[in-house]
Amino acid sequence: MLSKIQTCALTGVQAVPVDVEIYMRDGQLPGISTVGLPDTAVKESKDRIFAALSTSGYPFPLQRITINLAPANIRKEGSSFDLPIAVGILKAMGVINQKIEADTILVGELSLDGRLRPVRGVLPMAASSFDYGWKRIIVPRENASEASIITDLKVYGVSSLLETVELLNGESTLKPSESNSLEYQYADAVANADFKDIKGQEHAKRALEVAASGGHNVLMIGPPGSGKTMLARRLPTILPNLTLKEALEITKIQSITGLLKSKQGLVTCRPFRAPHHSISDAGLIGGGRFPHPGEVSLAHFGVLFLDELSEFKRHVLEVLRQPLEDGFVTISRAQSALTFPAQFMLIAAMNP
Repeated sequence: MLSKIQTCALTGVQAVPVDVEIYMRDGQLPGISTVGLPDTAVKESKDRIFAALSTSGYPFPLQRITINLAPANIRKEGSSFDLPIAVGILKAMGVINQKIEADTILVGELSLDGRLRPVRGVLPMAASSFDYGWKRIIVPRENASEASIITDLKVYGVSSLLETVELLNGESTLKPSESNSLEYQYADAVANADFKDIKGQEHAKRALEVAASGGHNVLMIGPPGSGKTMLARRLPTILPNLTLKEALEITKIQSITGLLKSKQGLVTCRPFRAPHHSISDAGLIGGGRFPHPGEVSLAHFGVLFLDELSEFKRHVLEVLRQPLEDGFVTISRAQSALTFPAQFMLIAAMNP
């Protein structure tokens, strides 16, 4: 028995389609094997799926199950493959008796009791629907708000495996989530700090206003307590309003890194990042064995504030050259090379 379910994987800030193929056969000892370059979280999904199927009332098949995640040359990371694998098994068992169209993708992590947990990177997956012809996406209910930012895409937020099966069998009355691309969500770090609250500091405020209007970088030198950090934290509130395209890029990055709050939609407040001076070069520009965005990407279209500039390690400051000049950073590893956006204003502060 063979079934195939559509899902997707993240490579940098982009999503690529993945076919989850399930093959069940008799004549061998029962077991599950997963192929297709899965990481540890994907390999462990079989234990979560076994428990989720059992607690949801579905008998686990006593057959040999092979799970193939194609294409096999792309590494599959994270727990978002739980739901499509479980649905593929139920489809092969005949529990889901309706055809699942190729324009439908499923994403979600399963808990042991069959409930769905939110996952990272749902917005980049939904945004790729225009490139790959997807028309319907089924996600955990907490992720429905960010996926609904993309118009002309039917987004179904489900809370459990049982609800997903009912939806796919046509037994559910669940309606698609309404688009919320025009909703404004403000980050708490900036909502309580406004540039207009600063009293005095006329020369410094004038300099920051000029820098904000032209997108210039700033170095502030002054004794402790003179207001350098206070001024820098309020700078994003006088920057130009974000366009929809810029807001989508910021929200994508926050979705990938898990900074997007549950049930939060589009982020339209410019980011403000202030890493500690002990940060490593990988933490600043991104990196790791399988590269993830760093602080320069999290500050995309916003402000990167380096307090106590002289305390930062020299090689950490040197890696800022390329993103400051190019507006992006490319991280190369033996397995892959990924490019992350990094267009930001650099505000630095130091003591005399």
